[in-house]
Amino acid sequence: MHIFQVKIKKAHYLLVCLLLVILSSCGKKERAMVIPKDKQLEAIYLSRLDTCIAYLDSMTLASGKHDLLVNFQKARQQFKRIEVVMGFVERENYKTLNGPNILKVEEEDATDIKIRNPFGFQVLEELLFEDSLKIVEVHNIASKTRDRLQLIRNNTSLKLKSYHILWMVRDELARIALTGITGFDSPALTQSLPEAVMAYDGILEVVSLYETHFISTELYPKIVAEIKLAQAMLRDGNFNDFNRFAFIKNHINKQLRLLQEIKTDWNVEYPMELAFNNEMTSLFSSETFNMDFYSDYVEVDSLFPFKQELGKQLFNDHQLSATNTMSCATCHNSDKAFTDGLKTFPKQLRNTPTLTYAGLQQSFFYDGRTGNLEGQIVDVVNNNNEFHSNLANLQDVISKDSGYVTTFEKLYKNGVTQENVRNAIAVYVRGLGDFSSKFDHNINDLENTLTKSEINGFNLFMGKAKCATCHFPPVFNGTVPPYFTESEFELLGVPKDTITNVVDTDFGRYDVYQTEERKHFFKTPTVRNISKTAPYMHNGVYNTLHQVLVFYNNGGGAGLGMDLEYQTLPPDALNLTEQEMEDIVLFMNTLEDQ
Repeated sequence: MHIFQVKIKKAHYLLVCLLLVILSSCGKKERAMVIPKDKQLEAIYLSRLDTCIAYLDSMTLASGKHDLLVNFQKARQQFKRIEVVMGFVERENYKTLNGPNILKVEEEDATDIKIRNPFGFQVLEELLFEDSLKIVEVHNIASKTRDRLQLIRNNTSLKLKSYHILWMVRDELARIALTGITGFDSPALTQSLPEAVMAYDGILEVVSLYETHFISTELYPKIVAEIKLAQAMLRDGNFNDFNRFAFIKNHINKQLRLLQEIKTDWNVEYPMELAFNNEMTSLFSSETFNMDFYSDYVEVDSLFPFKQELGKQLFNDHQLSATNTMSCATCHNSDKAFTDGLKTFPKQLRNTPTLTYAGLQQSFFYDGRTGNLEGQIVDVVNNNNEFHSNLANLQDVISKDSGYVTTFEKLYKNGVTQENVRNAIAVYVRGLGDFSSKFDHNINDLENTLTKSEINGFNLFMGKAKCATCHFPPVFNGTVPPYFTESEFELLGVPKDTITNVVDTDFGRYDVYQTEERKHFFKTPTVRNISKTAPYMHNGVYNTLHQVLVFYNNGGGAGLGMDLEYQTLPPDALNLTEQEMEDIVLFMNTLEDQ
Protein backbone atom coordinates (compact mmCIF):
# COMPACT_ATOMS: atom_id res chain seq x y z
CA MET A 1 0.00 0.00 0.00
CA HIS A 2 1.23 3.53 -0.85
CA ILE A 3 2.72 5.35 2.14
CA PHE A 4 0.21 8.16 1.58
CA GLN A 5 -2.76 5.80 1.88
CA VAL A 6 -1.30 4.23 5.01
CA LYS A 7 -0.96 7.61 6.73
CA ILE A 8 -4.47 8.71 5.73
CA LYS A 9 -5.99 5.45 6.94
CA LYS A 10 -4.04 5.68 10.19
CA ALA A 11 -5.19 9.25 10.83
CA HIS A 12 -8.81 8.39 10.13
CA TYR A 13 -8.57 5.22 12.23
CA LEU A 14 -7.30 7.18 15.23
CA LEU A 15 -10.04 9.79 14.89
CA VAL A 16 -12.75 7.11 14.62
CA CYS A 17 -11.32 5.37 17.69
CA LEU A 18 -11.45 8.62 19.64
CA LEU A 19 -15.06 9.23 18.66
CA LEU A 20 -16.03 5.64 19.57
CA VAL A 21 -14.48 6.11 23.01
CA ILE A 22 -16.48 9.30 23.46
CA LEU A 23 -19.73 7.65 22.39
CA SER A 24 -19.25 4.52 24.48
CA SER A 25 -18.31 6.55 27.53
CA CYS A 26 -21.33 8.82 27.17
CA GLY A 27 -23.55 5.74 26.89
CA LYS A 28 -22.66 4.62 30.41
CA LYS A 29 -24.16 6.88 33.02
CA GLU A 30 -21.85 5.73 35.78
CA ARG A 31 -18.82 6.54 33.61
CA ALA A 32 -20.30 9.40 31.60
CA MET A 33 -17.92 12.13 30.62
CA VAL A 34 -18.12 15.19 28.39
CA ILE A 35 -15.22 15.78 26.07
CA PRO A 36 -14.47 19.53 26.12
CA LYS A 37 -15.22 21.35 22.88
CA ASP A 38 -11.61 22.42 22.48
CA LYS A 39 -10.50 18.78 22.58
CA GLN A 40 -13.12 17.84 19.99
CA LEU A 41 -11.88 20.70 17.82
CA GLU A 42 -8.32 19.56 18.43
CA ALA A 43 -9.15 16.05 17.17
CA ILE A 44 -10.63 17.45 13.93
CA TYR A 45 -7.72 19.86 13.53
CA LEU A 46 -5.11 17.14 14.01
CA SER A 47 -6.89 14.81 11.61
CA ARG A 48 -6.82 17.43 8.85
CA LEU A 49 -3.22 18.23 9.69
CA ASP A 50 -2.31 14.56 9.29
CA THR A 51 -4.06 14.44 5.92
CA CYS A 52 -2.29 17.59 4.77
CA ILE A 53 1.07 16.20 5.90
CA ALA A 54 0.41 12.94 4.06
CA TYR A 55 -0.31 14.72 0.77
CA LEU A 56 2.90 16.74 1.14
CA ASP A 57 4.70 13.46 1.81
CA SER A 58 3.37 12.20 -1.49
CA MET A 59 4.71 15.33 -3.18
CA THR A 60 8.22 14.44 -2.02
CA LEU A 61 7.88 11.10 -3.85
CA ALA A 62 6.16 12.32 -7.02
CA SER A 63 8.21 12.97 -10.17
CA GLY A 64 5.68 14.28 -12.69
CA LYS A 65 3.99 17.67 -12.74
CA HIS A 66 0.48 16.16 -12.75
CA ASP A 67 1.07 14.11 -9.59
CA LEU A 68 2.84 17.00 -7.89
CA LEU A 69 0.00 19.38 -8.69
CA VAL A 70 -2.75 16.96 -7.61
CA ASN A 71 -1.09 16.30 -4.25
CA PHE A 72 -0.32 19.99 -3.77
CA GLN A 73 -3.95 20.97 -4.35
CA LYS A 74 -5.23 18.29 -1.96
CA ALA A 75 -2.75 19.37 0.72
CA ARG A 76 -3.74 22.98 0.16
CA GLN A 77 -7.44 22.15 0.53
CA GLN A 78 -6.79 20.63 3.95
CA PHE A 79 -4.64 23.61 4.93
CA LYS A 80 -7.37 26.11 4.01
CA ARG A 81 -9.94 24.18 6.02
CA ILE A 82 -7.81 24.43 9.18
CA GLU A 83 -6.72 28.00 8.45
CA VAL A 84 -9.31 29.38 10.89
CA VAL A 85 -7.62 27.47 13.74
CA MET A 86 -3.99 27.55 12.65
CA GLY A 87 -4.08 31.25 11.81
CA PHE A 88 -5.18 31.91 15.39
CA VAL A 89 -3.16 29.44 17.48
CA GLU A 90 -0.01 29.36 15.31
CA ARG A 91 0.21 32.89 13.95
CA GLU A 92 3.91 33.04 13.16
CA ASN A 93 4.01 29.52 11.74
CA TYR A 94 0.92 30.26 9.69
CA LYS A 95 2.54 33.38 8.23
CA THR A 96 5.59 31.33 7.24
CA LEU A 97 3.58 28.48 5.73
CA ASN A 98 1.30 30.82 3.80
CA GLY A 99 3.73 33.65 3.11
CA PRO A 100 4.70 35.06 -0.30
CA ASN A 101 7.58 33.66 -2.33
CA ILE A 102 9.83 36.54 -1.32
CA LEU A 103 13.07 36.56 0.66
CA LYS A 104 12.24 37.17 4.32
CA VAL A 105 14.44 39.78 6.01
CA GLU A 106 13.99 40.44 9.72
CA GLU A 107 15.83 43.44 11.15
CA GLU A 108 15.36 43.76 14.88
CA ASP A 109 18.43 45.98 15.17
CA ALA A 110 21.89 46.29 13.62
CA THR A 111 23.14 43.27 15.58
CA ASP A 112 20.14 41.01 14.89
CA ILE A 113 19.43 40.65 11.18
CA LYS A 114 17.98 37.38 9.89
CA ILE A 115 17.61 36.50 6.23
CA ARG A 116 15.48 33.46 5.47
CA ASN A 117 14.56 31.79 2.22
CA PRO A 118 10.79 31.36 1.98
CA PHE A 119 8.97 28.03 1.97
CA GLY A 120 5.37 26.95 2.24
CA PHE A 121 2.33 26.78 0.00
CA GLN A 122 2.81 29.98 -2.02
CA VAL A 123 6.38 28.96 -2.82
CA LEU A 124 5.26 25.50 -3.91
CA GLU A 125 2.49 26.93 -6.07
CA GLU A 126 4.84 29.24 -7.94
CA LEU A 127 7.49 26.53 -8.36
CA LEU A 128 4.91 24.24 -9.96
CA PHE A 129 4.17 26.87 -12.60
CA GLU A 130 7.70 27.93 -13.53
CA ASP A 131 8.72 27.44 -17.16
CA SER A 132 11.19 24.76 -16.14
CA LEU A 133 9.98 22.43 -13.38
CA LYS A 134 12.70 21.94 -10.76
CA ILE A 135 11.74 18.63 -9.18
CA VAL A 136 14.47 18.62 -6.54
CA GLU A 137 13.55 22.11 -5.37
CA VAL A 138 9.86 21.21 -5.24
CA HIS A 139 10.69 18.13 -3.16
CA ASN A 140 12.84 20.21 -0.83
CA ILE A 141 10.16 22.86 -0.22
CA ALA A 142 7.45 20.21 0.18
CA SER A 143 9.64 18.45 2.74
CA LYS A 144 10.30 21.66 4.71
CA THR A 145 6.60 22.52 4.65
CA ARG A 146 5.67 19.02 5.80
CA ASP A 147 8.24 19.10 8.61
CA ARG A 148 6.93 22.42 9.92
CA LEU A 149 3.38 21.08 9.91
CA GLN A 150 4.55 17.95 11.69
CA LEU A 151 6.24 20.09 14.34
CA ILE A 152 2.98 21.99 14.82
CA ARG A 153 1.07 18.73 14.98
CA ASN A 154 3.38 17.29 17.64
CA ASN A 155 3.02 20.36 19.85
CA THR A 156 -0.67 21.08 19.54
CA SER A 157 -2.82 21.25 22.65
CA LEU A 158 -5.84 23.50 22.28
CA LYS A 159 -7.18 25.30 25.32
CA LEU A 160 -9.83 27.67 24.08
CA LYS A 161 -12.41 29.86 25.77
CA SER A 162 -15.59 31.17 24.17
CA TYR A 163 -14.04 34.54 23.31
CA HIS A 164 -11.17 32.75 21.57
CA ILE A 165 -13.70 31.12 19.25
CA LEU A 166 -15.28 34.46 18.39
CA TRP A 167 -11.88 36.05 17.78
CA MET A 168 -10.87 33.06 15.68
CA VAL A 169 -13.95 33.31 13.45
CA ARG A 170 -13.73 37.11 13.23
CA ASP A 171 -10.10 36.97 12.14
CA GLU A 172 -10.86 34.35 9.50
CA LEU A 173 -13.70 36.46 8.09
CA ALA A 174 -11.29 39.39 7.86
CA ARG A 175 -8.65 37.15 6.28
CA ILE A 176 -11.09 35.96 3.61
CA ALA A 177 -12.15 39.52 2.76
CA LEU A 178 -8.83 41.34 3.00
CA THR A 179 -6.34 38.85 1.56
CA GLY A 180 -8.18 35.65 0.61
CA ILE A 181 -10.28 36.94 -2.28
CA THR A 182 -7.49 39.21 -3.57
CA GLY A 183 -5.20 36.48 -4.89
CA PHE A 184 -2.62 37.23 -2.20
CA ASP A 185 -2.01 33.58 -1.32
CA SER A 186 -2.86 31.90 -4.64
CA PRO A 187 -0.56 33.78 -7.01
CA ALA A 188 -0.33 31.25 -9.85
CA LEU A 189 -3.49 29.14 -9.69
CA THR A 190 -5.70 32.12 -8.73
CA GLN A 191 -7.86 29.72 -6.72
CA SER A 192 -8.80 32.46 -4.26
CA LEU A 193 -12.56 32.02 -4.57
CA PRO A 194 -12.65 28.20 -4.22
CA GLU A 195 -10.17 28.48 -1.35
CA ALA A 196 -12.41 31.04 0.36
CA VAL A 197 -15.20 28.44 0.17
CA MET A 198 -12.87 25.98 1.92
CA ALA A 199 -11.98 28.56 4.55
CA TYR A 200 -15.69 29.00 5.21
CA ASP A 201 -15.97 25.20 5.55
CA GLY A 202 -13.46 25.51 8.39
CA ILE A 203 -15.57 28.24 10.04
CA LEU A 204 -18.69 26.10 9.72
CA GLU A 205 -16.85 23.20 11.32
CA VAL A 206 -15.95 25.38 14.32
CA VAL A 207 -19.39 26.98 14.63
CA SER A 208 -21.23 23.66 14.37
CA LEU A 209 -19.05 22.17 17.10
CA TYR A 210 -20.19 24.99 19.42
CA GLU A 211 -23.88 24.74 18.49
CA THR A 212 -24.82 23.87 22.07
CA HIS A 213 -23.42 27.24 23.22
CA PHE A 214 -26.30 29.04 21.50
CA ILE A 215 -29.20 30.08 23.72
CA SER A 216 -31.18 31.60 20.86
CA THR A 217 -32.85 28.97 18.70
CA GLU A 218 -32.69 31.30 15.69
CA LEU A 219 -29.10 32.52 15.81
CA TYR A 220 -27.22 29.32 15.01
CA PRO A 221 -29.18 28.50 11.82
CA LYS A 222 -28.96 32.19 10.90
CA ILE A 223 -25.14 32.30 10.89
CA VAL A 224 -24.93 28.92 9.12
CA ALA A 225 -27.37 30.04 6.42
CA GLU A 226 -25.51 33.31 5.93
CA ILE A 227 -22.16 31.54 5.51
CA LYS A 228 -23.69 29.18 2.97
CA LEU A 229 -25.04 32.14 0.99
CA ALA A 230 -21.53 33.63 0.95
CA GLN A 231 -20.14 30.30 -0.25
CA ALA A 232 -22.74 30.15 -3.02
CA MET A 233 -21.70 33.61 -4.23
CA LEU A 234 -18.05 32.55 -4.24
CA ARG A 235 -18.83 29.35 -6.17
CA ASP A 236 -20.76 31.29 -8.81
CA GLY A 237 -17.93 33.79 -9.37
CA ASN A 238 -14.66 33.79 -11.25
CA PHE A 239 -11.51 35.57 -10.15
CA ASN A 240 -11.43 38.46 -12.65
CA ASP A 241 -15.16 39.28 -12.59
CA PHE A 242 -16.06 38.60 -8.96
CA ASN A 243 -17.97 41.43 -7.27
CA ARG A 244 -15.85 41.83 -4.17
CA PHE A 245 -17.64 45.04 -3.23
CA ALA A 246 -21.00 43.29 -3.01
CA PHE A 247 -19.46 40.30 -1.25
CA ILE A 248 -17.96 42.40 1.55
CA LYS A 249 -20.96 44.71 1.84
CA ASN A 250 -23.65 42.03 1.81
CA HIS A 251 -21.88 39.10 3.45
CA ILE A 252 -18.69 39.89 5.40
CA ASN A 253 -20.13 42.92 7.17
CA LYS A 254 -23.37 41.03 7.87
CA GLN A 255 -21.37 38.14 9.34
CA LEU A 256 -19.47 40.55 11.59
CA ARG A 257 -22.79 41.90 12.85
CA LEU A 258 -23.98 38.36 13.53
CA LEU A 259 -20.82 37.75 15.56
CA GLN A 260 -21.86 40.61 17.82
CA GLU A 261 -25.23 38.92 18.30
CA ILE A 262 -23.44 35.67 19.14
CA LYS A 263 -21.25 37.51 21.65
CA THR A 264 -24.37 38.72 23.42
CA ASP A 265 -26.09 35.34 23.13
CA TRP A 266 -23.09 33.52 24.61
CA ASN A 267 -22.64 36.22 27.26
CA VAL A 268 -18.99 36.63 26.27
CA GLU A 269 -16.72 39.23 27.84
CA TYR A 270 -13.36 39.92 26.25
CA PRO A 271 -10.33 40.31 28.55
CA MET A 272 -8.66 42.79 26.18
CA GLU A 273 -8.67 44.16 22.64
CA LEU A 274 -6.29 43.31 19.83
CA ALA A 275 -5.99 45.26 16.58
CA PHE A 276 -9.69 44.99 15.90
CA ASN A 277 -12.18 46.68 18.17
CA ASN A 278 -14.15 43.95 19.96
CA GLU A 279 -17.41 45.68 19.01
CA MET A 280 -16.62 46.03 15.29
CA THR A 281 -19.44 45.40 12.83
CA SER A 282 -17.67 46.54 9.67
CA LEU A 283 -14.18 46.35 8.18
CA PHE A 284 -14.42 49.95 6.92
CA SER A 285 -15.37 52.11 9.88
CA SER A 286 -13.86 54.46 12.42
CA GLU A 287 -14.99 51.83 14.95
CA THR A 288 -13.08 48.98 13.26
CA PHE A 289 -9.72 49.41 14.99
CA ASN A 290 -8.41 49.63 18.52
CA MET A 291 -5.99 52.52 18.16
CA ASP A 292 -4.17 51.69 21.39
CA PHE A 293 -2.94 48.47 19.76
CA TYR A 294 -0.80 50.57 17.43
CA SER A 295 0.60 52.81 20.12
CA ASP A 296 3.16 52.37 22.86
CA TYR A 297 0.99 54.69 24.92
CA VAL A 298 -2.48 53.69 26.10
CA GLU A 299 -4.89 56.59 25.54
CA VAL A 300 -8.16 55.32 26.94
CA ASP A 301 -8.69 58.17 29.38
CA SER A 302 -11.45 60.79 29.21
CA LEU A 303 -8.90 63.49 28.38
CA PHE A 304 -8.18 62.05 24.93
CA PRO A 305 -10.07 64.71 22.88
CA PHE A 306 -8.39 67.48 24.86
CA LYS A 307 -4.98 65.95 24.18
CA GLN A 308 -5.87 65.88 20.48
CA GLU A 309 -6.69 69.56 20.56
CA LEU A 310 -3.40 70.32 22.32
CA GLY A 311 -1.56 68.20 19.78
CA LYS A 312 -3.20 70.10 16.94
CA GLN A 313 -2.02 73.40 18.44
CA LEU A 314 1.55 72.09 18.74
CA PHE A 315 1.38 70.62 15.22
CA ASN A 316 0.72 74.10 13.82
CA ASP A 317 3.14 76.03 16.06
CA HIS A 318 6.23 77.55 14.37
CA GLN A 319 7.88 78.13 17.75
CA LEU A 320 8.92 74.48 17.82
CA SER A 321 11.54 74.97 15.11
CA ALA A 322 14.86 76.67 15.79
CA THR A 323 14.15 79.51 13.34
CA ASN A 324 10.47 79.93 14.25
CA THR A 325 9.63 79.46 10.57
CA MET A 326 8.51 75.84 10.37
CA SER A 327 5.81 73.74 11.98
CA CYS A 328 4.65 70.20 11.28
CA ALA A 329 1.90 71.73 9.13
CA THR A 330 4.50 73.38 6.87
CA CYS A 331 5.05 70.03 5.15
CA HIS A 332 1.78 68.39 6.17
CA ASN A 333 -0.96 70.71 4.91
CA SER A 334 -4.48 69.64 5.93
CA ASP A 335 -5.87 70.91 2.60
CA LYS A 336 -3.66 68.41 0.77
CA ALA A 337 -4.45 65.46 3.07
CA PHE A 338 -1.43 66.43 5.17
CA THR A 339 1.10 66.46 2.32
CA ASP A 340 2.69 69.48 0.63
CA GLY A 341 1.99 68.96 -3.09
CA LEU A 342 5.71 69.05 -3.90
CA LYS A 343 7.89 66.43 -5.54
CA THR A 344 10.19 66.78 -2.55
CA PHE A 345 10.29 69.55 0.04
CA PRO A 346 13.42 71.76 -0.29
CA LYS A 347 16.52 70.00 1.06
CA GLN A 348 14.53 66.78 1.63
CA LEU A 349 15.34 63.49 -0.08
CA ARG A 350 11.84 62.07 -0.28
CA ASN A 351 8.28 63.02 -1.09
CA THR A 352 6.17 64.08 1.91
CA PRO A 353 3.73 61.25 2.76
CA THR A 354 0.18 61.79 3.97
CA LEU A 355 -0.35 61.62 7.73
CA THR A 356 -3.94 60.44 7.33
CA TYR A 357 -4.25 56.95 8.80
CA ALA A 358 -0.59 57.16 9.89
CA GLY A 359 -1.62 55.77 13.25
CA LEU A 360 -2.69 52.49 11.62
CA GLN A 361 0.77 51.27 10.68
CA GLN A 362 3.74 49.73 12.45
CA SER A 363 6.67 51.74 11.09
CA PHE A 364 7.27 55.31 10.01
CA PHE A 365 9.11 57.20 7.29
CA TYR A 366 9.51 55.58 3.88
CA ASP A 367 12.46 53.57 5.22
CA GLY A 368 10.65 52.51 8.41
CA ARG A 369 13.39 53.73 10.69
CA THR A 370 11.09 54.43 13.64
CA GLY A 371 8.48 52.19 15.19
CA ASN A 372 6.01 54.74 16.54
CA LEU A 373 4.78 58.28 15.97
CA GLU A 374 6.54 59.57 19.07
CA GLY A 375 9.82 58.36 17.57
CA GLN A 376 9.06 59.98 14.25
CA ILE A 377 8.64 63.33 15.98
CA VAL A 378 12.16 63.00 17.44
CA ASP A 379 13.59 62.63 13.93
CA VAL A 380 11.76 65.71 12.68
CA VAL A 381 12.89 67.82 15.64
CA ASN A 382 16.53 66.77 15.26
CA ASN A 383 16.68 67.00 11.45
CA ASN A 384 18.87 69.93 10.40
CA ASN A 385 16.66 70.53 7.37
CA GLU A 386 13.46 70.52 9.39
CA PHE A 387 13.17 71.78 12.99
CA HIS A 388 16.97 71.83 13.48
CA SER A 389 16.47 71.59 17.23
CA ASN A 390 16.41 68.98 19.98
CA LEU A 391 13.95 67.72 22.55
CA ALA A 392 15.44 69.73 25.40
CA ASN A 393 14.98 72.97 23.43
CA LEU A 394 11.46 71.89 22.51
CA GLN A 395 10.57 71.38 26.16
CA ASP A 396 12.18 74.70 27.10
CA VAL A 397 10.21 76.66 24.47
CA ILE A 398 6.90 75.16 25.56
CA SER A 399 7.69 75.62 29.28
CA LYS A 400 8.02 79.38 28.68
CA ASP A 401 4.48 79.59 27.27
CA SER A 402 2.07 79.95 30.20
CA GLY A 403 -0.89 78.79 28.10
CA TYR A 404 0.85 75.57 27.20
CA VAL A 405 2.01 75.03 30.79
CA THR A 406 -1.54 75.35 32.14
CA THR A 407 -2.95 72.96 29.53
CA PHE A 408 -0.23 70.35 30.02
CA GLU A 409 -0.70 70.42 33.79
CA LYS A 410 -4.43 69.73 33.30
CA LEU A 411 -3.88 66.87 30.86
CA TYR A 412 -0.66 65.20 32.00
CA LYS A 413 0.46 64.18 35.45
CA ASN A 414 3.98 65.57 35.01
CA GLY A 415 3.03 68.63 32.99
CA VAL A 416 5.43 69.70 30.25
CA THR A 417 7.96 66.95 29.54
CA GLN A 418 9.63 65.79 26.35
CA GLU A 419 7.57 62.61 26.42
CA ASN A 420 4.29 64.43 26.94
CA VAL A 421 4.96 66.93 24.16
CA ARG A 422 5.66 64.13 21.71
CA ASN A 423 2.64 62.21 22.91
CA ALA A 424 0.27 65.15 22.43
CA ILE A 425 1.37 65.61 18.81
CA ALA A 426 1.18 61.86 18.20
CA VAL A 427 -2.34 61.71 19.67
CA TYR A 428 -3.42 64.38 17.19
CA VAL A 429 -1.87 62.54 14.24
CA ARG A 430 -3.52 59.27 15.29
CA GLY A 431 -6.87 60.96 14.85
CA LEU A 432 -6.24 61.93 11.21
CA GLY A 433 -8.44 59.60 9.21
CA ASP A 434 -12.02 58.73 10.09
CA PHE A 435 -13.23 56.34 7.35
CA SER A 436 -15.69 58.99 6.16
CA SER A 437 -15.07 58.63 2.42
CA LYS A 438 -17.67 58.05 -0.25
CA PHE A 439 -16.42 54.48 -0.54
CA ASP A 440 -16.78 53.85 3.21
CA HIS A 441 -20.30 55.26 3.27
CA ASN A 442 -21.30 53.02 0.37
CA ILE A 443 -19.79 49.76 1.58
CA ASN A 444 -21.43 50.40 4.96
CA ASP A 445 -24.78 50.94 3.20
CA LEU A 446 -25.09 54.51 4.44
CA GLU A 447 -25.56 55.77 0.89
CA ASN A 448 -25.81 54.34 -2.62
CA THR A 449 -23.78 56.72 -4.75
CA LEU A 450 -20.92 54.70 -6.23
CA THR A 451 -20.94 54.50 -10.01
CA LYS A 452 -20.56 51.25 -11.92
CA SER A 453 -17.02 52.33 -12.90
CA GLU A 454 -16.05 53.09 -9.29
CA ILE A 455 -17.29 49.69 -8.10
CA ASN A 456 -15.50 48.02 -11.00
CA GLY A 457 -12.36 49.91 -10.02
CA PHE A 458 -12.54 48.51 -6.48
CA ASN A 459 -13.07 44.99 -7.81
CA LEU A 460 -10.07 45.36 -10.14
CA PHE A 461 -7.97 46.83 -7.32
CA MET A 462 -8.85 43.79 -5.20
CA GLY A 463 -8.49 41.26 -8.02
CA LYS A 464 -7.03 41.37 -11.50
CA ALA A 465 -4.81 44.43 -10.87
CA LYS A 466 -3.38 42.85 -7.67
CA CYS A 467 -3.13 46.25 -5.96
CA ALA A 468 -4.58 44.86 -2.72
CA THR A 469 -1.85 42.23 -2.41
CA CYS A 470 0.38 45.10 -1.20
CA HIS A 471 -2.08 47.89 -0.36
CA PHE A 472 -4.16 45.85 2.06
CA PRO A 473 -7.69 47.03 2.82
CA PRO A 474 -9.28 48.53 4.80
CA VAL A 475 -6.52 51.13 5.24
CA PHE A 476 -5.04 50.25 1.84
CA ASN A 477 -1.48 50.44 3.15
CA GLY A 478 1.20 47.81 3.76
CA THR A 479 0.18 46.79 7.28
CA VAL A 480 -0.80 43.16 6.91
CA PRO A 481 -4.24 41.94 8.04
CA PRO A 482 -5.78 40.39 10.00
CA TYR A 483 -3.27 40.91 12.85
CA PHE A 484 -1.65 44.16 11.67
CA THR A 485 1.62 43.52 13.48
CA GLU A 486 3.96 44.44 10.61
CA SER A 487 4.15 46.96 7.79
CA GLU A 488 5.56 45.60 4.55
CA PHE A 489 8.36 47.06 2.43
CA GLU A 490 8.50 46.57 -1.32
CA LEU A 491 11.02 46.87 -4.12
CA LEU A 492 9.07 48.12 -7.12
CA GLY A 493 11.86 49.49 -9.29
CA VAL A 494 10.73 53.11 -9.14
CA PRO A 495 12.72 55.10 -11.73
CA LYS A 496 14.80 58.17 -11.02
CA ASP A 497 12.89 60.06 -13.69
CA THR A 498 10.51 59.38 -16.56
CA ILE A 499 13.17 59.69 -19.26
CA THR A 500 16.17 57.50 -18.45
CA ASN A 501 14.29 54.55 -16.88
CA VAL A 502 17.06 53.77 -14.40
CA VAL A 503 16.29 52.89 -10.80
CA ASP A 504 16.23 55.77 -8.35
CA THR A 505 19.50 56.25 -6.47
CA ASP A 506 17.73 56.33 -3.07
CA PHE A 507 18.46 53.02 -1.31
CA GLY A 508 15.49 53.33 1.06
CA ARG A 509 15.39 50.70 3.80
CA TYR A 510 19.03 49.73 3.10
CA ASP A 511 20.20 52.99 4.67
CA VAL A 512 18.85 51.96 8.09
CA TYR A 513 20.90 48.75 8.62
CA GLN A 514 22.89 48.38 5.37
CA THR A 515 21.27 45.04 4.61
CA GLU A 516 22.18 44.36 0.98
CA GLU A 517 18.90 42.54 0.33
CA ARG A 518 16.98 45.69 1.30
CA LYS A 519 18.33 48.11 -1.32
CA HIS A 520 15.57 50.22 -2.91
CA PHE A 521 12.89 48.88 -0.54
CA PHE A 522 10.28 51.35 0.69
CA LYS A 523 7.30 51.11 3.01
CA THR A 524 3.94 50.67 1.29
CA PRO A 525 1.91 53.85 1.98
CA THR A 526 -1.86 54.20 2.13
CA VAL A 527 -3.79 55.11 -1.00
CA ARG A 528 -6.56 56.69 1.06
CA ASN A 529 -6.92 60.38 0.14
CA ILE A 530 -4.61 59.72 -2.82
CA SER A 531 -6.62 62.17 -4.93
CA LYS A 532 -5.04 64.95 -2.84
CA THR A 533 -1.49 63.66 -2.42
CA ALA A 534 0.19 64.04 -5.83
CA PRO A 535 2.96 63.72 -6.91
CA TYR A 536 3.44 60.00 -6.25
CA MET A 537 6.09 57.48 -5.19
CA HIS A 538 8.83 58.07 -2.62
CA ASN A 539 10.59 60.46 -5.01
CA GLY A 540 7.53 62.13 -6.51
CA VAL A 541 8.45 60.86 -9.98
CA TYR A 542 4.86 60.52 -11.22
CA ASN A 543 2.45 63.43 -11.37
CA THR A 544 -0.73 61.50 -12.13
CA LEU A 545 -2.36 58.29 -10.98
CA HIS A 546 -2.60 57.17 -14.59
CA GLN A 547 1.20 57.24 -14.81
CA VAL A 548 1.37 55.14 -11.64
CA LEU A 549 -1.07 52.59 -13.07
CA VAL A 550 0.91 52.33 -16.31
CA PHE A 551 4.07 51.67 -14.29
CA TYR A 552 2.39 48.83 -12.37
CA ASN A 553 0.61 47.50 -15.45
CA ASN A 554 3.93 47.04 -17.24
CA GLY A 555 5.61 45.16 -14.36
CA GLY A 556 7.32 47.98 -12.46
CA GLY A 557 11.08 48.25 -12.83
CA ALA A 558 11.26 44.98 -14.75
CA GLY A 559 8.86 46.43 -17.30
CA LEU A 560 11.22 49.38 -17.73
CA GLY A 561 14.14 47.04 -18.41
CA MET A 562 15.65 47.05 -14.90
CA ASP A 563 17.24 43.86 -13.58
CA LEU A 564 16.54 43.98 -9.85
CA GLU A 565 17.10 40.61 -8.17
CA TYR A 566 14.79 41.22 -5.23
CA GLN A 567 11.95 43.08 -6.96
CA THR A 568 8.79 42.15 -5.04
CA LEU A 569 6.34 43.45 -7.63
CA PRO A 570 5.59 40.63 -10.10
CA PRO A 571 7.43 41.45 -13.34
CA ASP A 572 4.66 40.18 -15.61
CA ALA A 573 2.34 42.66 -17.29
CA LEU A 574 -1.13 42.91 -15.74
CA ASN A 575 -2.76 43.45 -19.15
CA LEU A 576 -5.13 46.10 -17.84
CA THR A 577 -7.01 48.05 -20.48
CA GLU A 578 -7.12 51.84 -20.52
CA GLN A 579 -10.70 51.71 -19.27
CA GLU A 580 -9.76 49.36 -16.44
CA MET A 581 -6.94 51.66 -15.33
CA GLU A 582 -9.33 54.62 -15.47
CA ASP A 583 -11.85 52.70 -13.32
CA ILE A 584 -9.16 51.98 -10.71
CA VAL A 585 -8.29 55.68 -10.56
CA LEU A 586 -11.99 56.53 -10.18
CA PHE A 587 -12.23 54.06 -7.29
CA MET A 588 -9.15 55.47 -5.55
CA ASN A 589 -10.68 58.93 -5.81
CA THR A 590 -13.63 57.68 -3.74
CA LEU A 591 -11.24 57.13 -0.81
CA GLU A 592 -11.08 60.87 -0.10
CA ASP A 593 -12.28 61.58 3.44
CA GLN A 594 -15.22 63.92 3.76
